Amino acid sequence: MSATIQRDRQIPGLIADSDRDEPTPDVIEGIRARFPTETEYDRMLTRKMERRAGEGYRSSLDLDLLTAALENMLREVLPSSRFEVRNARWLTGGASKIQMGFTLRYDDSVAGEVTEDLVLRMEPPESLNATSRMREFEVMNALAGTVPVPTVRWVDEDARWFPEPALVYTWVHGSAKPSRAQSRIAGIGINFGPELREVLAPQFVDLLARIHTFDVTAAKLDHYEKPAVATTESALWQLNRARRVWEEDRGEDFPLLDVAAGWLEDNLPVLDRVSLVHGDYRGGNFLFDENTGSVTAILDWERSFLGDRHRDLAWATLYPFGHPSEDGSEFLATGLLPTAVLFEMYEQASGLTVDPDKLTFYRILNEYQSVVTALGSAYRVSKLGKTHQDVLLTGLEATGYLMAHQLGQDLEEVL
Repeated sequence: MSATIQRDRQIPGLIADSDRDEPTPDVIEGIRARFPTETEYDRMLTRKMERRAGEGYRSSLDLDLLTAALENMLREVLPSSRFEVRNARWLTGGASKIQMGFTLRYDDSVAGEVTEDLVLRMEPPESLNATSRMREFEVMNALAGTVPVPTVRWVDEDARWFPEPALVYTWVHGSAKPSRAQSRIAGIGINFGPELREVLAPQFVDLLARIHTFDVTAAKLDHYEKPAVATTESALWQLNRARRVWEEDRGEDFPLLDVAAGWLEDNLPVLDRVSLVHGDYRGGNFLFDENTGSVTAILDWERSFLGDRHRDLAWATLYPFGHPSEDGSEFLATGLLPTAVLFEMYEQASGLTVDPDKLTFYRILNEYQSVVTALGSAYRVSKLGKTHQDVLLTGLEATGYLMAHQLGQDLEEVL
């Protein structure tokens, strides 16, 4: 028995590593009680743990199986039983979800024959991020006309038709990075080049401002929970979610994360305004037309929530997402523009202030979460064979140690 497991069993509230592989109801409830967070995330994380000891990713989960499940759904949701699914194919990119592209042709009583290129987005048996397809459905539906997003068609919230919860939305043409670009793992560190940067940077900032100033009170976001203004509730929910995932997924002790969690809990910022937060706003998560430079879609809304806008601002300026300028004189946030310029343009576009102290908190929280994801979730999911991306997730370990180094440096500045 390892020293880690022995120590876990001696400290009240902590669990043995074997209990993470096969958690009992008591273990799950104990973790939930220690780290309360918003309702939908609690539901997703609880579902993850309840299913953890079940079947892993199956090689039999192929295009034929997904196409058959898709056709079963279409028989119920389409206005006509006359339809055809063509050109089913795997889509590359992304580190967490199974994605299949296909073309659908069907008869509509009003529009006549309809042909659409669509995307199926589905959970593997366990994902790098336990997130809600229903949230993605709601937020993209709500934002249509405000920012460019795919048009959502159907959602299978409870895996009625598919092996796991799934979402179907329209295919959007565009590139996530220049065709000539070399980038690191999962679209991180894209170099757009000077010409594209000049066109994309203002759009990147303007679209973020539109997201953060979107009227969430008028939108149908039933699976989102609104934190109270003038309290620390929003920050605590996000911290507890990350701490809970670390306790559920980690394979070893990492004292740096204990220090970080303690500092974060002692320095929770007060929320001044409820904004829609994308949760992963950076290069690689938007598409653009390479000829015109126009942004065609913002993707990957799985981490979105209602809360503090500084979470997105701090995320977009994290070190792994950017790179130095060509002359080495400055850091380009998410490969697009200097951090100070990003904040200045954002304040002008949104009419909202950027608070340096809140940026510091959310930068440290984002680094903490990144280490949790790379050294906790990626490890556990790969170990248990739960995903189709086990090789990619194993490679995330290097990013985890890079973020841990940065986290340590930032903590030294505030402690």
